[in-house]
Amino acid sequence: MKDLKKAYTTIMDDHFPDEMTITFGDQKLSFRKRAWKIEDEGALVEKGLRYGENPGQESAMYELVNGNLVLGDCRFIGPGSPLVSGIDEGMMIQPGKHPGKINLTDIDNSLNVLKYLMSKPAAVIVKHNNPCGVAYGSDAADAFNKAFRADRIAAFGGCVAFNRAVDRVTAELIAAQYLEVVVAPDYAEGAVEILKQRKNLRIIRIDRIDKLEKYRDSRFVDFKSLIDGGIIVQQSPVNIVNTKNDLKPAETEYKGKTYKIDRLPTDREYEDLLFGWFVEQGVTSNSVLFVKNGVTVGIGTGEQDRVGVAEIAVFKAYTKYADLLCFDRYGISYNELELAVDRGEREEADIDEIDDETDDACGGLIGSCAVSDAFFPFRDGVDVVVNEGATAIVQPGGSLRDFESIEACNEADPKVSMVYTGQRAFKH
Repeated sequence: MKDLKKAYTTIMDDHFPDEMTITFGDQKLSFRKRAWKIEDEGALVEKGLRYGENPGQESAMYELVNGNLVLGDCRFIGPGSPLVSGIDEGMMIQPGKHPGKINLTDIDNSLNVLKYLMSKPAAVIVKHNNPCGVAYGSDAADAFNKAFRADRIAAFGGCVAFNRAVDRVTAELIAAQYLEVVVAPDYAEGAVEILKQRKNLRIIRIDRIDKLEKYRDSRFVDFKSLIDGGIIVQQSPVNIVNTKNDLKPAETEYKGKTYKIDRLPTDREYEDLLFGWFVEQGVTSNSVLFVKNGVTVGIGTGEQDRVGVAEIAVFKAYTKYADLLCFDRYGISYNELELAVDRGEREEADIDEIDDETDDACGGLIGSCAVSDAFFPFRDGVDVVVNEGATAIVQPGGSLRDFESIEACNEADPKVSMVYTGQRAFKH
């Protein structure tokens, strides 16, 4: 066990070259391996990534320094204006320690979500390359508080990104939790000193965050290496939904009969449907998520079947709701409350009370909006979200059995609204 613990702190050697050149047709791209001089384990060490996805995997990150890969309407953001690949020592206000691959991909995906949320103060907490808490707020502190409370459990050790400067109040909230990375466009006077109370917290400033919105329609070329060394190349997706006018009321024809949704979304539902669809761009497929008042409520990710991931999103919503009730009431987690009951330190009625309140509130899902990254092949997934109190649904549409999903919404009491994006949002 001692050796395993050491593996997580060991800086691996890597055998990747300092420079890399890729020729793509008649285009030539030059890359430079990113390395940082950081004090690590008491010594100043110049090194790139600590390790890859797991200890024992060598890894390197390269920044494009010359050329650009243009394929149709795709092109890279760099050189000269990179985001994550351009992070240098000057942007690492507190390095904490050399980053690993997951730290940087978490930052990257947080910015991928944040680029759709620039109109209001927002916070995105990412864990294992998936959003676990995302929220709009009146300011950075409010956004962080809502995002963190959306999933206190998963946020542990995560990465939080802001689209507004971090002030002292926000820094106090962050420093009270265990996070691996905080990234923002700037930090107000005194905020960094507060954050540095967490000596291993990586504090990063990316001043280009304020320009993120200009990249929301930009494509890049995405590479996927196969087990045999082969490579699949694809264009990155572009989200075509920007306003409520891009969402179409659910309608389909089946065996000569037209099926239409009976109720259009309210203005508040439209806002949440758009917010949820923006968050969906950063969630691993298959996925279903719930949002309410500009905050994520339950996020189901990476499941093989749609009804299953809807059920997982519901389960997570209930779990997080019960945990938050426990924390607000007793200052401990739900699991700690269960242990206290088992030890005879608290009454069984305390657990029952939390469970009853969670069930009565349907895990906070009553009045929420549901988001699906692909169509519902059957109505069972729609029935799951409707039965938990969701009042509106956004999904791509396009299933042969869309009429069943429309019927499920129209049969609900009260009626549930449904709109189509006309676009799938798979992310693998």
